[in-house]
Amino acid sequence: MSLVHKRSSDWENKNMDKDRLAGSAKQIKGKIKEVSGKILGDAKLESEGKAEQVAGKTQNAVGGLKDTLKGE
Repeated sequence: MSLVHKRSSDWENKNMDKDRLAGSAKQIKGKIKEVSGKILGDAKLESEGKAEQVAGKTQNAVGGLKDTLKGE
């Protein structure tokens, strides 16, 4: 195996599915909204944050499944 091929395959192994990355970002954004809603006493913002976290967890799980099916 050449050095170029080895580096290429290393990158592919570390490359996560885009759904996993987007899902993690949604979870973080949702947590920020939830905490902001609690601090500000805004129940709507808090519940939006919780819903966004659930959506992020779901998207992350879909990405994990895709990674598993790809054999990563």
